[in-house]
Amino acid sequence: MSTRHVLITGVCGGIGRATAKAFRADGWTVIGADRAEPDTEIEVDRFELVDVSQSEQVHDLFARLRDDLDGLHALVNNAATQVNKPIIETPDEDWEYIINTNVRSAFQCIRESHPLLKPVRGAVVNVASVHAIATSMNVAVYAISKGALVALTRSAALELADDGIRCNAVLPGAIDTKMLRDGLDRRPNPDGAEGNLRILAQRTPLGFVAGADDIAPSIVHLADNNQSKYTTGQMLVLDGGATIRLSTE
Repeated sequence: MSTRHVLITGVCGGIGRATAKAFRADGWTVIGADRAEPDTEIEVDRFELVDVSQSEQVHDLFARLRDDLDGLHALVNNAATQVNKPIIETPDEDWEYIINTNVRSAFQCIRESHPLLKPVRGAVVNVASVHAIATSMNVAVYAISKGALVALTRSAALELADDGIRCNAVLPGAIDTKMLRDGLDRRPNPDGAEGNLRILAQRTPLGFVAGADDIAPSIVHLADNNQSKYTTGQMLVLDGGATIRLSTE
C-alpha cells in the first residue's frame, strides 16, 4: 500500500496527540498542526506551527502542502478552544475567537484541502462534541460552535460526495484531557478536579471517563476508506452512554 497522509489540527492537545499516535501505528504519515510548539514529544512525521483561527495562516499551510504532496488521504479537524462564561458575560472577542478556531478553521481547511483530497478520494473527520446535542451552563459559544461543526459535516458530505470525499464527525463526551480537567477544577469540590472526575464517572452509564486513546481509533476508522468507505455525513457519539439517559432520571 502506498503511503497515506493525514493532517491533524490541534495535534498537541489530548485527542490530537492520541490520534497522531493511532494513525502512525496504522502506518500513516502524520502531519500535525498546532498554534504552539509541542512541549513534549508527539508522534508526527511533520509539524506545522499554525494558529488555525488566523485564516491567512491556514491558507499558507495548504499552499505549502500543495507544493509538497500529491494527495491528502485524511483531514482531521480537531483544533478547538473553550471559554467558560455565561452568554451575557461573553464579549464579542471571545465569540470570534471560539467560532474562528472551532468552526471557521474547519470550513477553511476543508475548502483549502479539496485539491489534495479529491485525487485520492480522501476523507474528513471533524471532532465535534456532545455539546452539539446536549449541553451545560456557561459554555454557550462552545456548544454553538460544535453544533455548527455538525451542520458543516452534513453539508460537506453532500457537496463532496461526487468527488469521492467522505465527511463524518465524532462527538466525544467527557474525555480525560487538560480541557476537561480545567473545567472540572472550576467546580467546587474538596478534592478538586479529581473529585469532580469521580462524580462524572459515576454519572456515566458505562462507569468511567474515557481517555483520549479511547477516542482515537474511531477517528482512524472514519478516516480510512478501507474501514468505512460507505459512511458519510454521520455523527458518531462517543460518550459512554451519557446522552442516552434522561436528565430527569
